Amino acid sequence: MVRKNKTDIIEEIEKEAEEVLNDETEETENLEGKKLEVTVSSEQVQASSLKQRAEAESTISEKELEEKKKEVLEKAKKLVEKISEGVSTEELKEKVKIKKRTDMLVPLEDYVKTGIYLGTRVVTPGMKPFVYRRRADGLAIFNTDIIDEKLKEGIEYLSKYSPEEVVLVCKRQAGWKVAEMFSKLTGIRVFTKKYPAGILTNTALPDFFENELTIVTDSWLDKNALHDTLNIRKKVLMICDTNNFSKGADKTIIGNNKSGKSLGIIFYLLARGYCKARNIEANIPDLDWWTTEEEEKKIEIKTRYTDARYGV
Repeated sequence: MVRKNKTDIIEEIEKEAEEVLNDETEETENLEGKKLEVTVSSEQVQASSLKQRAEAESTISEKELEEKKKEVLEKAKKLVEKISEGVSTEELKEKVKIKKRTDMLVPLEDYVKTGIYLGTRVVTPGMKPFVYRRRADGLAIFNTDIIDEKLKEGIEYLSKYSPEEVVLVCKRQAGWKVAEMFSKLTGIRVFTKKYPAGILTNTALPDFFENELTIVTDSWLDKNALHDTLNIRKKVLMICDTNNFSKGADKTIIGNNKSGKSLGIIFYLLARGYCKARNIEANIPDLDWWTTEEEEKKIEIKTRYTDARYGV
């Protein structure tokens, strides 16, 4: 075995150290090169992305714009909902109530004064959704907001027909005065004290005439006119109290159809709305005329007798 002297050993160590140093330097240079490549590549990607975005702004289709707009609106809606969460439910309800009251056909006080909201002790299934509560004496109370909405719907429905196409039937004595005035203002034919049997169905009668719509004041008292109208398959606009069945009606107006005051405000609003919608020039008396208590007690006694006779 050849023994190495001290000089040879030192030379070998120096040589190995130099090789390690060279390897480390080469590796460092490789790493720096890779870093540079990554940096260049990243800049290229950013430039490419910027170019794409810039191009998209000029070439995006209207359809895509609408979709983006829709997304933005949806986000805005969600933000509004979040903000609204801080408002109490009661506060919102009160605001809705105030808005409804300002849009009413007449002030709420007028509905209350005329007693249009007062129903009977009997409530039919069809009228249940419109009843707000019962009084201590058992009378059902209509919701005044719904009364107003139903009157608006009734006016709109009635206004589709010309005066010669409509007939009003009102056997309730409490409504004779206002029904006659309604007829005078609108030109709509009215039957109050008696409805001539077969006038809408029997062509042999000398006073026979054809109509398209019958306004029924109370389906219990005006049942003959209602049956005739249904037999000839014409339309029915019915005023319904809580004890009325609305079967056969194409459109209903809800409210007290027993009281002269209540029928007064109903026919007043129908006349006013109808004349306005059909551009009929008419000198319509103010609400007080329609709701006066003229012979109110005498009419009330007869009304009670009639209701007892018909079991309502």
